[in-house]
Amino acid sequence: MLTLYHAPRSRSFRILWLLEELGVPYDTEMVSIHGSDGAGPIPSDYIDIHPHRKVPALVHDGVPVFETPAIALYLTDLFPQGGLGPLVGDRQRGPYLTWLAYSTGVFEPAMVERAFKTPHQPALGWASADEVEQVLTRVLEARPFFLGDRFSAVDIVLGGSLQYMMQLKIIPETPVFGAYVERLGDRPAMHRALQRDGDIEES
Repeated sequence: MLTLYHAPRSRSFRILWLLEELGVPYDTEMVSIHGSDGAGPIPSDYIDIHPHRKVPALVHDGVPVFETPAIALYLTDLFPQGGLGPLVGDRQRGPYLTWLAYSTGVFEPAMVERAFKTPHQPALGWASADEVEQVLTRVLEARPFFLGDRFSAVDIVLGGSLQYMMQLKIIPETPVFGAYVERLGDRPAMHRALQRDGDIEES
Protein backbone atom coordinates (compact mmCIF):
# COMPACT_ATOMS: atom_id res chain seq x y z
CA MET A 1 0.00 0.00 0.00
CA LEU A 2 1.15 3.51 -0.87
CA THR A 3 0.31 6.49 1.31
CA LEU A 4 1.17 10.03 0.27
CA TYR A 5 1.51 12.58 3.05
CA HIS A 6 0.27 15.72 1.40
CA ALA A 7 -0.71 19.33 1.97
CA PRO A 8 -2.93 21.10 -0.58
CA ARG A 9 -1.29 23.76 -2.74
CA SER A 10 2.17 22.66 -1.70
CA ARG A 11 5.24 21.07 -3.26
CA SER A 12 3.72 17.65 -2.66
CA PHE A 13 1.31 18.33 -5.53
CA ARG A 14 3.99 17.05 -7.90
CA ILE A 15 3.91 13.60 -6.31
CA LEU A 16 0.11 13.64 -6.37
CA TRP A 17 0.38 14.34 -10.10
CA LEU A 18 2.95 11.57 -10.57
CA LEU A 19 0.73 9.04 -8.82
CA GLU A 20 -2.15 10.01 -11.09
CA GLU A 21 0.11 9.61 -14.13
CA LEU A 22 1.11 6.14 -12.95
CA GLY A 23 -2.51 5.18 -12.39
CA VAL A 24 -1.78 3.13 -9.28
CA PRO A 25 -3.90 2.95 -6.10
CA TYR A 26 -2.79 5.15 -3.23
CA ASP A 27 -4.09 6.82 -0.11
CA THR A 28 -3.50 10.39 0.99
CA GLU A 29 -2.96 11.65 4.51
CA MET A 30 -3.42 15.35 5.12
CA VAL A 31 -0.51 17.10 6.85
CA SER A 32 -0.84 20.66 8.12
CA ILE A 33 2.28 22.61 7.22
CA HIS A 34 0.81 26.12 7.38
CA GLY A 35 -0.57 26.14 10.91
CA SER A 36 -3.81 27.93 10.02
CA ASP A 37 -5.49 25.62 7.52
CA GLY A 38 -7.77 23.97 10.03
CA ALA A 39 -6.01 20.62 10.01
CA GLY A 40 -4.45 21.05 13.43
CA PRO A 41 -0.82 20.60 14.43
CA ILE A 42 1.45 18.09 12.79
CA PRO A 43 1.31 14.79 14.72
CA SER A 44 4.41 14.30 16.84
CA ASP A 45 5.07 10.88 15.33
CA TYR A 46 5.20 12.35 11.80
CA ILE A 47 8.89 13.03 12.50
CA ASP A 48 9.39 9.28 12.06
CA ILE A 49 8.18 9.66 8.47
CA HIS A 50 9.77 13.01 7.58
CA PRO A 51 12.49 14.28 9.95
CA HIS A 52 11.65 17.93 9.17
CA ARG A 53 7.87 17.37 9.23
CA LYS A 54 7.51 18.62 5.66
CA VAL A 55 5.72 17.26 2.61
CA PRO A 56 5.81 15.27 0.46
CA ALA A 57 6.53 11.98 2.13
CA LEU A 58 5.57 8.56 0.88
CA VAL A 59 5.12 5.40 2.91
CA HIS A 60 5.20 2.10 1.05
CA ASP A 61 4.42 -0.99 3.08
CA GLY A 62 5.57 0.78 6.23
CA VAL A 63 8.80 2.20 4.76
CA PRO A 64 9.04 6.02 4.46
CA VAL A 65 10.61 7.87 1.54
CA PHE A 66 10.97 11.65 1.50
CA GLU A 67 12.41 14.36 -0.78
CA THR A 68 10.59 14.81 -4.08
CA PRO A 69 13.31 13.52 -6.46
CA ALA A 70 13.82 10.43 -4.29
CA ILE A 71 10.08 9.71 -4.22
CA ALA A 72 9.83 10.19 -7.98
CA LEU A 73 12.72 7.82 -8.62
CA TYR A 74 11.33 5.29 -6.15
CA LEU A 75 7.89 5.31 -7.77
CA THR A 76 9.07 5.13 -11.37
CA ASP A 77 11.36 2.21 -10.50
CA LEU A 78 8.55 0.54 -8.54
CA PHE A 79 6.11 0.90 -11.44
CA PRO A 80 8.21 0.61 -14.60
CA GLN A 81 5.11 -0.20 -16.63
CA GLY A 82 4.15 3.47 -16.32
CA GLY A 83 7.04 4.40 -18.61
CA LEU A 84 7.79 7.59 -16.65
CA GLY A 85 11.38 6.81 -15.68
CA PRO A 86 14.13 5.17 -17.73
CA LEU A 87 15.42 2.03 -16.05
CA VAL A 88 19.02 0.96 -15.42
CA GLY A 89 20.55 0.12 -18.80
CA ASP A 90 18.47 2.69 -20.69
CA ARG A 91 20.70 5.37 -22.21
CA GLN A 92 18.33 8.00 -20.83
CA ARG A 93 18.85 6.80 -17.25
CA GLY A 94 21.77 9.16 -16.68
CA PRO A 95 19.97 12.28 -17.95
CA TYR A 96 16.90 11.24 -15.94
CA LEU A 97 18.84 11.07 -12.68
CA THR A 98 20.68 14.27 -13.54
CA TRP A 99 17.55 16.36 -14.07
CA LEU A 100 15.86 14.94 -10.98
CA ALA A 101 18.87 15.97 -8.89
CA TYR A 102 19.06 19.34 -10.69
CA SER A 103 15.49 20.19 -9.68
CA THR A 104 16.27 20.56 -5.97
CA GLY A 105 20.05 20.82 -6.08
CA VAL A 106 20.33 23.69 -8.57
CA PHE A 107 16.99 25.00 -9.82
CA GLU A 108 15.24 25.60 -6.50
CA PRO A 109 18.20 27.21 -4.67
CA ALA A 110 18.79 29.53 -7.64
CA MET A 111 15.13 30.55 -7.71
CA VAL A 112 15.13 31.19 -3.96
CA GLU A 113 18.12 33.50 -4.41
CA ARG A 114 16.26 35.40 -7.11
CA ALA A 115 13.01 35.59 -5.14
CA PHE A 116 14.75 37.01 -2.07
CA LYS A 117 17.17 39.12 -4.11
CA THR A 118 20.11 37.41 -2.47
CA PRO A 119 23.47 37.90 -4.23
CA HIS A 120 24.56 34.69 -5.89
CA GLN A 121 27.37 32.86 -4.12
CA PRO A 122 29.11 30.46 -6.57
CA ALA A 123 30.93 28.75 -3.71
CA LEU A 124 27.62 27.31 -2.50
CA GLY A 125 27.56 24.91 -5.43
CA TRP A 126 24.69 25.95 -7.67
CA ALA A 127 24.44 28.27 -10.67
CA SER A 128 22.85 31.70 -10.73
CA ALA A 129 19.18 32.07 -11.59
CA ASP A 130 20.07 33.75 -14.89
CA GLU A 131 22.33 30.88 -15.88
CA VAL A 132 19.73 28.29 -14.86
CA GLU A 133 17.12 30.10 -16.92
CA GLN A 134 19.45 30.08 -19.93
CA VAL A 135 20.14 26.35 -19.54
CA LEU A 136 16.46 25.45 -19.33
CA THR A 137 15.65 27.67 -22.31
CA ARG A 138 18.31 25.96 -24.41
CA VAL A 139 17.07 22.50 -23.45
CA LEU A 140 13.39 23.22 -24.05
CA GLU A 141 14.07 25.02 -27.32
CA ALA A 142 15.64 21.82 -28.61
CA ARG A 143 13.03 19.28 -27.51
CA PRO A 144 9.46 19.10 -26.19
CA PHE A 145 10.37 17.50 -22.85
CA PHE A 146 13.52 17.21 -20.76
CA LEU A 147 14.22 13.71 -22.08
CA GLY A 148 13.36 14.55 -25.67
CA ASP A 149 10.04 13.36 -27.10
CA ARG A 150 9.48 11.30 -23.96
CA PHE A 151 7.42 12.77 -21.12
CA SER A 152 8.87 11.60 -17.82
CA ALA A 153 8.74 12.23 -14.10
CA VAL A 154 11.34 14.96 -14.66
CA ASP A 155 8.64 17.00 -16.37
CA ILE A 156 6.53 16.64 -13.24
CA VAL A 157 9.31 17.34 -10.72
CA LEU A 158 11.35 19.99 -12.53
CA GLY A 159 8.65 21.04 -14.98
CA GLY A 160 6.14 21.44 -12.17
CA SER A 161 8.59 23.67 -10.30
CA LEU A 162 9.22 25.73 -13.42
CA GLN A 163 5.48 26.16 -13.90
CA TYR A 164 5.08 27.29 -10.28
CA MET A 165 7.95 29.79 -10.53
CA MET A 166 6.28 31.26 -13.61
CA GLN A 167 3.03 31.67 -11.67
CA LEU A 168 4.96 33.54 -8.98
CA LYS A 169 6.63 35.70 -11.67
CA ILE A 170 10.05 34.53 -10.50
CA ILE A 171 10.65 33.17 -14.00
CA PRO A 172 9.26 35.12 -16.97
CA GLU A 173 6.72 33.52 -19.27
CA THR A 174 8.85 33.40 -22.39
CA PRO A 175 7.58 31.74 -25.60
CA VAL A 176 9.74 28.68 -24.87
CA PHE A 177 8.57 28.28 -21.29
CA GLY A 178 4.98 29.15 -22.17
CA ALA A 179 4.83 26.46 -24.86
CA TYR A 180 6.35 23.90 -22.49
CA VAL A 181 3.82 24.66 -19.75
CA GLU A 182 1.03 24.33 -22.32
CA ARG A 183 2.29 20.83 -23.14
CA LEU A 184 2.22 19.96 -19.45
CA GLY A 185 -1.29 21.32 -19.22
CA ASP A 186 -2.39 18.84 -21.89
CA ARG A 187 -1.80 15.97 -19.45
CA PRO A 188 -5.16 14.60 -18.19
CA ALA A 189 -3.41 13.30 -15.06
CA MET A 190 -2.43 16.84 -14.09
CA HIS A 191 -6.08 17.85 -14.12
CA ARG A 192 -7.07 14.80 -12.09
CA ALA A 193 -4.41 15.75 -9.54
CA LEU A 194 -5.65 19.35 -9.44
CA GLN A 195 -9.17 18.09 -8.84
CA ARG A 196 -8.03 15.75 -6.10
CA ASP A 197 -5.93 18.50 -4.52
CA GLY A 198 -8.98 20.75 -4.41
CA ASP A 199 -11.15 18.00 -2.98
CA ILE A 200 -8.60 17.32 -0.23
CA GLU A 201 -8.45 21.02 0.65
CA GLU A 202 -12.24 21.25 0.94
CA SER A 203 -12.64 18.08 3.00
